[in-house]
Amino acid sequence: MIEVKGNMAKNDQVIELHEVWKTYRMGDQDVHALAGIDLEIKRGSFWAISGASGSGKSTMLNLLGCLDRPTSGSYALEGQRISSMSDDELSDLRLKHLGFVFQSFNLIPQLTVQENIELPLFYQGIDAHIAADRARTIANRVGLGDRLKHRPTELSGGQQQRVAIARALSNEPSVLLADEPTGNLDTATGDAIMGLLTELHNQGRTIIMVTHEPEIAAYAQFQLTMRDGKIASIIENHTCPSGIASLKNDAPC
Repeated sequence: MIEVKGNMAKNDQVIELHEVWKTYRMGDQDVHALAGIDLEIKRGSFWAISGASGSGKSTMLNLLGCLDRPTSGSYALEGQRISSMSDDELSDLRLKHLGFVFQSFNLIPQLTVQENIELPLFYQGIDAHIAADRARTIANRVGLGDRLKHRPTELSGGQQQRVAIARALSNEPSVLLADEPTGNLDTATGDAIMGLLTELHNQGRTIIMVTHEPEIAAYAQFQLTMRDGKIASIIENHTCPSGIASLKNDAPC
């Protein structure tokens, strides 16, 4: 079991993977997308998962996001093991504990910024007035308080990604999962989005991000590299990017 030591409590794992395999049948061959993964992720940590194409990083993210199940082994999210859950139970678990940010934003163009942010709350059955208040609060938090009535096509790429992050935060998830969150953005806008994710991490949010860009992975507290479906290395980042103060006693940047 690869376990990162830090100042977080031993019993504060938000994610636990034990001997996880994900195998696909391709013709007459078994392809192991994940091969015996052992990993514990503490609450409040910030992880970047990297690796070459075919290394297993996307499969890992799908598994962590409860969009797929392991072929064998154990995955527990907030102490709940997913293998025996029904599809409806998995959907409820995702809605309650996970927020997703995608490279392509995945906003609904017909909806306003506020309505896009409120969407997960609608599916949770949250009262409309409470949902609206929460959406406004989160929009202000990500710097979009003056764009609530705009539609995605009226926003820049960076603003659209901020909406996507706000939507992911609306259900107050245990874990924020980001798949190449800067992939469609120019360098300056990507740096601004990473600054926002760093700020969320500093506030205690657990973030797991997939990226192929080393300079983006450098923002994370822990850099996990995958190779051939296995964890090749985990490096703890003691130097924060862009002049942010270094880690002290395993505290966030």
